[in-house]
Amino acid sequence: MKLTKTEVQRRILKALHRIDRPAGATQVATVLRGWGVDLSERSIRLYLLQLDEEEFTQLQSRRSGRVLTAKGKAELEKSDVIERMAFISGQIDELNYRMGFSLRLGKGTLVVNTTLVSAKEEMAALEIVRPVLAARLGMGTRILLLRAGATYDTRRAAVVPRGQIAIVTVCSVTLNGIFLKEGIPVTSRFGGLMEFKNRTPMRFVELLEYGGTTQDPLELFIRAKMTSVRECERTGNGVAGASFREFPSVALPEVLKIREDLRLLGLDGILSVGAPNQPLFGIPVGEGRTGLVVLGGLNPAAAMEEAGVASENRSLAGLMEYKQIPEYRHLNMCVRRGE
Repeated sequence: MKLTKTEVQRRILKALHRIDRPAGATQVATVLRGWGVDLSERSIRLYLLQLDEEEFTQLQSRRSGRVLTAKGKAELEKSDVIERMAFISGQIDELNYRMGFSLRLGKGTLVVNTTLVSAKEEMAALEIVRPVLAARLGMGTRILLLRAGATYDTRRAAVVPRGQIAIVTVCSVTLNGIFLKEGIPVTSRFGGLMEFKNRTPMRFVELLEYGGTTQDPLELFIRAKMTSVRECERTGNGVAGASFREFPSVALPEVLKIREDLRLLGLDGILSVGAPNQPLFGIPVGEGRTGLVVLGGLNPAAAMEEAGVASENRSLAGLMEYKQIPEYRHLNMCVRRGE
């Protein structure tokens, strides 16, 4: 399909937004190829010059490249709603495909989330997230602390700024990738909030369809202050992030076996597995399908927000080696700095 000039410009703006730092034609071309748009670097440079003239982009320096201007960001906001609605689903599919974790070997890359926090809040943040993971309210029990200069978002090659730390948690999308590598396709349908009573999951109180949002649902719920993860951890009663997926029922025995393997690896975020063709927490599944509920990887970040620790979350922040992410008990001894 041949793209119009306006469509090409919009995709270049989207690529710069995805990179989220000054970038040149080479970096933009790499992102565009991932979206099935094959343009030469020379053509991209010409388009960038046009975007400069329209004040959608601005050259930072010949060495670093261009960034979006406020006008360019506003133009992206006006882009086709349907196209933006599928953004999160597309990110999930991309990272699932690129993930390289081997369940049998217990090594490889996982999808991660990151949360930026002031370095002054380091001890307070650790005191908040440890109990959440100990209560098994996160996506497993692994977490990593990164200090200034370390890369915390591999998709954008972003580094932790001076005066801040990044807390890395395993993203629940990791489970999709693990199951996919084992030949089991898992479909992410909803992100939501699960109500707990006496440490037992009871019902979803909020649901957002992944294909119907431009942002991770749990990020939205955290910003809206709709979670009570700390209360869940302390009393067993409250609301925490969870997502609803489904898989072919024929794979149910294998899913249950994999769940046990994941527990041994500190990656068990599976909250509940349904019965074939039966609703799970009131959510119906398709014929020949079984429901699966997974805890949110950003639940530790939600707990920090609830405690008044200012933070900036990035779900689906890229890939990281499993062995680089320690168990929460060893968090103090496993702090990485930039090169």
